[in-house]
Amino acid sequence: MHRRSLVFLALGWLLLVAMDAGAFSAASPEEVGLSTERLARIGQALTQQIEARSFPGAVALVMRKGRVAYFETCGQLEPQTGAPMTKDAIFRLYSMTKPFTSVAALMLVEDGRLRLMDPIGLYLPQLAKLEVAMPSTDANGKPTYTLVAAERPVTLYDLLRHTSGIVYAGFTRTEYIKELYTKAHVGWEGVTPAEQLDALAKVPLARQPGTMWEYGLSTDVMGRVIEAVTGMSLGQFLDERVFRPLQMPDTTFHVPADKVKRLAQPLATDRATGKPIALHDVTVAPKNDAGGAGAASTAMDYARFLSMLAQGGQLDGQRLLSRTTVRHMTTDHLGDIKPATPQLAQGYGFGLGFAIRRADGLNGTVGSAGEYTWGGAGGTAFWVDPKEQLIAILLTQAQPGPWQREFRELFRQLVYQAIVD
Repeated sequence: MHRRSLVFLALGWLLLVAMDAGAFSAASPEEVGLSTERLARIGQALTQQIEARSFPGAVALVMRKGRVAYFETCGQLEPQTGAPMTKDAIFRLYSMTKPFTSVAALMLVEDGRLRLMDPIGLYLPQLAKLEVAMPSTDANGKPTYTLVAAERPVTLYDLLRHTSGIVYAGFTRTEYIKELYTKAHVGWEGVTPAEQLDALAKVPLARQPGTMWEYGLSTDVMGRVIEAVTGMSLGQFLDERVFRPLQMPDTTFHVPADKVKRLAQPLATDRATGKPIALHDVTVAPKNDAGGAGAASTAMDYARFLSMLAQGGQLDGQRLLSRTTVRHMTTDHLGDIKPATPQLAQGYGFGLGFAIRRADGLNGTVGSAGEYTWGGAGGTAFWVDPKEQLIAILLTQAQPGPWQREFRELFRQLVYQAIVD
């Protein structure tokens, strides 16, 4: 009788996890080579981060060998009301939007409607003849800049791998470019697609196309290309071709009123400066669907998207991309091209939408060669490790800043230490 009770308890546990895991098959950690005891360290560490006021709450999800083995919450969804974090909480993704736009672009490549080596001016005439700000020094040794014609056009390939010379004003280290971007109001929030393109047409590139990796608005511009080709807004195209086929009902650029109560919120103030934390407002319809930063989603929705990539472009009978295209996306495309800004970690190159780990070593954090990964400024991160058959997602809402590496790296090391096979 005791043995039968244990069996029923085990079946009940698997049923509960399966319900949490949506359409995915659930597994006990040990079934997929993970340790329950070691995975428990993740929740303990995240709770300590909450106590340190890094963020109010988090959702963590770990899949291995195609099955959900860890899906837990901690802390609060809404710190002002004390509402607890939920597994269906919706998070502002910021730059974890970029892989959606990259997949959409590659789908159009597979449709024969785009070529990666096409110049962007073919689709966005405003950006056909961009100049480049070339640095030099004056007679007094002070930096000065001369505008020259680009040696070659910016291509769609440049946009996807961030070698276009189009930057973020807040990230670039070139003060001259930063000033020009600020003066021309170049950005992604609060502007229409036409206004964004007009502003970009007024400023020079930070460097010659294809010469350096610099993080920036390239993926936003790729979104504008998708809109020009399809005649649809980026959000409409993604909903029709990506989100609905993959059964991602909570992924959107505009969280509707009936789902706002599930939107995770940050702390009121930054722990370091005491200043108010203000994240992107996804409850108001955006003026443009920012392909580099504007989407919101849940852990389960994002897990379905990553599972599609991990399974070679298909999930549950829905094929979005070919296996060969996914391999192309998840391969390093930088080679000897150097990064100009620190968003690309040591030992990582960049594919067509995310960073690619070049070797098992080369970085102080654990990982495997061929892993692809990225995160968002609002406190989100993911990686897919094909070698370990691993998908990991951490969603929080936190003050943007490089200090977030602390809890992201902590989560990473605790996921890997739980592998025991």
